[in-house]
Order: sequence, then C-alpha cells, then structure tokens
Amino acid sequence: MSLDHFQRPYDVVKHPTLEPEVKRAILASWASDRAAVKDRPELRRPPGLKRPVPVRDVLAALRKLDRTQGAGS
Repeated sequence: MSLDHFQRPYDVVKHPTLEPEVKRAILASWASDRAAVKDRPELRRPPGLKRPVPVRDVLAALRKLDRTQGAGS
C-alpha cells in the first residue's frame, strides 16, 4: 500500500481497512524525529506528504486511535 495518499494524521486513523497496529506504526513513524523539519521541531514532513504537519496533530491522532481501540471499535 502506498502511503502517499495520506495527507493528515486523521486520514490514517480513519482508514477503513488498515489494522490498528499498522495505523499506529505509520503514525509513530510520522512522529519520529527522522521526519522533523529542520529548524522547525514542531513540524513533521513524512515522505509523500505535500506539506508538513504539526507533531501535536500526529500525537493527537495516536491518542484517538488508542481511545478507539480501548472502546472495542
């Protein structure tokens, strides 16, 4: 699966067929320092994204994923 069609963290969370573990792995890679924008540590630019996303959005998406999984969805 190509990841370049995801442009926002919540696109990953809402994907209908990805397993939760895969979603978590994608989002964790986005949160990684390897994806940090030089001189802008609050931003991440994972490969394939058209524009950077705030790391706070990535972390919020991970928390939402965790809540969703905790609810049994």
